[in-house]
Amino acid sequence: MLTRKQHELLLFIHERLKESGIPPSFDEMKEALDLASKSGIHRLITALEERGFIRRLPNRARALEVLRLPDSIAPGLNAAKKFSPAVIQGSLGRPAKEPQRLQAPSNDDDAVASVSIPVMGRIAAGVPIDAIQHRTHSISVPPDMIAGGEHYALEVKGDSMIEAGIFDGDTVIIRNANTANPGEIVVALVDEEEATLKRFRRKGASIALEAANPAYETRIFGPDRVKVQGKLVGLIRRY
Repeated sequence: MLTRKQHELLLFIHERLKESGIPPSFDEMKEALDLASKSGIHRLITALEERGFIRRLPNRARALEVLRLPDSIAPGLNAAKKFSPAVIQGSLGRPAKEPQRLQAPSNDDDAVASVSIPVMGRIAAGVPIDAIQHRTHSISVPPDMIAGGEHYALEVKGDSMIEAGIFDGDTVIIRNANTANPGEIVVALVDEEEATLKRFRRKGASIALEAANPAYETRIFGPDRVKVQGKLVGLIRRY
């Protein structure tokens, strides 16, 4: 049995996916349910997940899969298995030590073996921005750049990592990971909805996201507010 707010949120997510395929933001969910803060949305999503109505997809920012609807919304559909889950695609992410830099290949490189990986949208190297986007296209990279594990690419926006050699307009190659060592450059998901590219540090029990530009302050978060989404393993720059 769902509470009224749980029922309203599930219906809102379902209708938004059915209409546009674009995920509602946490702010949109908060406004739709007339809640005072986004923490209430986090609690409702957790409750829906625990009851088996939705599932949060791993390694994707704010990615939700609707598993089933209550009979009050779609009577009989679940039993007949006619309801098709709708997926909110979110960005993956994870960075590492010093990025391996690669100049965009010319036509002379066509004979060189390469591997195609998806570009999952844009990541902020600055103040965190909403990094949830659908897969846009694919790029080809040398096999030795992505040895082992699952990888994807993100386009960089911002200048907070320039002293680490990461510039606005670069494309970073990310290896999926959910842990990081201090000093590694990572894609960090903050409060389940904002992703940013920063150097990972620990400050006691807290997590510090450190920029590589003195114009930006290091941001400190409680450990429950930050999830590592990947490690930087490479970088592509077009000239």
